Amino acid sequence: GIGVDIVENSRISKSLKNKIFIKRIFSNSEILTAEKVKNKKNYYSKRFAAKEAFAKSIGIGFRNNLNFKDISVINDKLGKPSFTITKKIKTIIKEQFKTSSFNFFLSISDEKKYSVAYVILQKK
Repeated sequence: GIGVDIVENSRISKSLKNKIFIKRIFSNSEILTAEKVKNKKNYYSKRFAAKEAFAKSIGIGFRNNLNFKDISVINDKLGKPSFTITKKIKTIIKEQFKTSSFNFFLSISDEKKYSVAYVILQKK
């Protein structure tokens, strides 16, 4: 499956003023990492787009009990983004694609006004 999403950064910036929005959409690890980031608006915008693209890549969107907080974006030491794959996500993918062997590929980028994410889900 593939998924892509684009977000207007100013829309996320307005939502960040609402602490409930942050806690409803982002994982605890994403929130902790954001505290160390200078440009929080773009940080959160890229992750929001990544979560939307992820949900599109599995073909169900935010249904079947999948929530934004279930999807957590992490970066390796070199900054390469990826997802934390939880038991819940494994279960959803197994139901949707009849496989428990898969990879996700994530690319995120931002400019002044927009953030974009592209996700590929591949069976192994």
